[in-house]
Amino acid sequence: MPKTFKTIALIGKYKSPEIAEPVLRLAKFLSERGVKVLLDPVTASHVGRNDYVVLPLEEVGRTAQLAIVIGGDGTMLNIARTFAPFDVALVGINQGRLGFLTDLSIGGMFDAIAAILDGKFVEESRMLLQAEVWSAQDKVLDVVAFNDISVNKGAQGSLIELEVRIDGKFVYNLRSDGLIVTSPTGSTAYALSSNGPILHPSLNVIGLVPVCPHTLSNRPIVIGSESEIEIMILKAADARAHFDSHSHHEMKERDKIVVKRCPYSIRLLHPLEHNYYHMLREKLHWSETL
Repeated sequence: MPKTFKTIALIGKYKSPEIAEPVLRLAKFLSERGVKVLLDPVTASHVGRNDYVVLPLEEVGRTAQLAIVIGGDGTMLNIARTFAPFDVALVGINQGRLGFLTDLSIGGMFDAIAAILDGKFVEESRMLLQAEVWSAQDKVLDVVAFNDISVNKGAQGSLIELEVRIDGKFVYNLRSDGLIVTSPTGSTAYALSSNGPILHPSLNVIGLVPVCPHTLSNRPIVIGSESEIEIMILKAADARAHFDSHSHHEMKERDKIVVKRCPYSIRLLHPLEHNYYHMLREKLHWSETL
């Protein structure tokens, strides 16, 4: 067994008591392999009384070499953002619906995890995005996102107008429902539903995808990951910035958001037979016939 995986965290979906049974089964399996098992407090509360070490989530990130996330992509997004500074490898077991990030099944988790413990896996690195929100001369928010950062119209429903600059150079004024700045990972999330391109996760690029633009010539574009994107609110009765849909920030006219690549990356582990294109076919139902 690789030396680096002697301490493994098990993290279950938030507010999901049904994860107790697979977590306990997997914890027993790992313990029998000589692995030290860690749980975070929320997962431990679902599991009930147990003999495993329970640590605050950030302390888990400092201690574990591998985290096995049981849930859906939303759970993985949350854990990835939290663990990014600690360089913890992540494995996802899907208990959700689509599962672009959590690609192992509960039914096959023992064979897959055993292979990973034996060093039989492929590792990929995924980039993150980082955003700063500025109001006048004050930075009011600094946040990390795995999938995307977007600026959208609010509940009032009227179009917003944005000024977009890349590396300080003016690109366009955009009248639309919003603009998505996506990582390659996020290209199969909100950006996909807005007709954005699918970006292979190995690419170091950033996508800009308009949401329902008033001018049809405003098309998605893809830029290098070293670029810096600045989005200013020119006109908006109601505007809001969203970060992976896990948090948001109300924005007003002349506020701006600056997006760039985060210095941290995410390490995802997959079985040796992992095939990104097979996953796309399966999740997006390509090649199906009626």
